[in-house]
Amino acid sequence: MTKQITSIQNPLVKQLVKLQDKSRERKKTGLFVIEGLRELALAIKSDYQVEKLLFDPEIISLDKLEKTLLYSEEIDFIEISTEVYKKLAYRESTEGVVALAKTKEHPLSNLNITTRNPLLLVAEAPEKPGNIGAILRTADAANIDAVIIANPKTDLYNSNSIRSSVGGVFTNQIATGTTTEIIDYLKERKINIYCAALKENAQLYTLQDFTKPTAIVVGTEATGLTEEWLENATQNIIIPMNGKIDSMNVSVATGILIFEAVRQRN
Repeated sequence: MTKQITSIQNPLVKQLVKLQDKSRERKKTGLFVIEGLRELALAIKSDYQVEKLLFDPEIISLDKLEKTLLYSEEIDFIEISTEVYKKLAYRESTEGVVALAKTKEHPLSNLNITTRNPLLLVAEAPEKPGNIGAILRTADAANIDAVIIANPKTDLYNSNSIRSSVGGVFTNQIATGTTTEIIDYLKERKINIYCAALKENAQLYTLQDFTKPTAIVVGTEATGLTEEWLENATQNIIIPMNGKIDSMNVSVATGILIFEAVRQRN
């Protein structure tokens, strides 16, 4: 018989709320929350270990859940009331499903780059979970080889990152490391480093050859990339600004640069 939770005071419900809100709790427990049927299906397909699956039977049936997901006896299915679901759900359009899953480690050593001519994206110190999610969504759309986050300011398993990535947290190959570690990693593998920067020596991004092993590196909107990246770049590149503002959202800039590389390769 399926377990049931009807009270928002239930300890599991309180734990899930805490995991959604606090990075410290996610790091301490190695657990995080997945919201949405599509996101959950992508996580399971990418071998994330899902421990508990909470669902509102007023929105979705257990039968449909088992048919949609790769059913596993290791997952603890729990029926929840609509009140509990509303307490846990950030969105109204997540099909009545919230899950508890284990996080993964993302060291550079775990990257498995199998192509001779990789296309990588490096984001240095992104602070806004929404930007991280949007970047991962773009990376998935372009089907690049990996996303590397340098000196991360927020963890990948922030609910807003998962939500705005539409599951891209699970579909992309992701690694994290320090700027120094990542530069060493790229240089050891003879991967060209193209840094997006508003610098005098920067060249138009459309003039670059992205058909060779390439890492496109973007920084924060507030401060850009650190000097260590700029000094180690194969070439600093720029997207021309034709208006009165001298910068654009980092996820938009990422999309422009990544899809220029994809266009060249196609």
